[in-house]
Formats: sequence, C-alpha cells, structure tokens
Amino acid sequence: MNAKTATHNKIFQALKADMGYTNVMQTPKILKIVVSTGVGKVNKDKKRMELIVGRLARITGQAPAVRGAKKAVANFKSRIGDLVGYQVTLRGARMQAFFDKLIHVVLPRVKDFRGIRTTSIDEMGNISIGIKEHIVFPETSDEDSKDIFGLAITITTTAKNKKEAEAYLRHIGVPFRA
Repeated sequence: MNAKTATHNKIFQALKADMGYTNVMQTPKILKIVVSTGVGKVNKDKKRMELIVGRLARITGQAPAVRGAKKAVANFKSRIGDLVGYQVTLRGARMQAFFDKLIHVVLPRVKDFRGIRTTSIDEMGNISIGIKEHIVFPETSDEDSKDIFGLAITITTTAKNKKEAEAYLRHIGVPFRA
C-alpha cells in the first residue's frame, strides 16, 4: 500500500461516520487545481505580459495557457479572441505540491489572513480562493514589487455537495474561518 492509498483510507475512516460512506471510493478527492489571472488593459505592454507569464510559470511549475475573450465588448475595446488572461491547470504530483505550498506557506503569508470563508465553496463541491498579491508566493522576488497582480485559485473536488466538500477540505487542512 503506497502513501496515497494510505492517506485516502485515513480520510475515508475519518469521514465514514459523518457522511455515511460505505466504500473507500465514495471519499472525495482533489481532481485538479486551476490557477488563473487576468491581464486587464495592459495587454499592449509586452514586458508586463512576459513578466506575468514568467511569474505564473515559476509559481505553478508549468507554462500558462493564453485565455481569449469570449465576447466582443465595445466599451473595453476588446474583440473575440483578444488576450484577457492566463490559466494553468495542475494535476497529479504538481497539483499536490502546489496544494501543500498553498496551505502551509502561502496562505499564512497573506496579510490579515483569518481563514477562508465557507461561502467560497460552491454547491458542486469546488472551492475558489482569490489572492490579491502574487508576491506571497516564495518563488517571486520581492524587489520587483511594482508589478503586482492577483490570482484566482480554483480547487475542483469529486465531492457531491457543499457539506461533503467542506468536511473533506477541513480534514485535509484547508484553514476555514471559525
């Protein structure tokens, strides 16, 4: 039995009574983590775009994918397909490493962090976390603090509902508000 199976069994034993699980395979698990950022009106500035791509790649350990506009909006002078942001989808070992770093290193470094609200969990069992400044990640250098951008982190789980997701996320160490 490897460490991943042992951890999954331990989670099953802890949540079995509360959730009424009868099989280990009913236990929720994390499917993927999506890290995304918008670029705003600065998409003409090539240096800033390269900086965002480089820092997002350093933070996640994976090259980001370009996200285009789905609609044309005249007031924002955007057309369909224009660059509006970058996104990275993490799975497997990179996902686990990023999750551990997020819970144990990054969230404690966020200014005035008191825990994640349980309202961040949607009805399908996924949680979305917004981070205003990317410089809380240890991979970013603090000397270039003039180009700060925010990140949206979505953790997708196999939980069936909000209650099941909250119990699972609490058990694996996500710091919720009291």
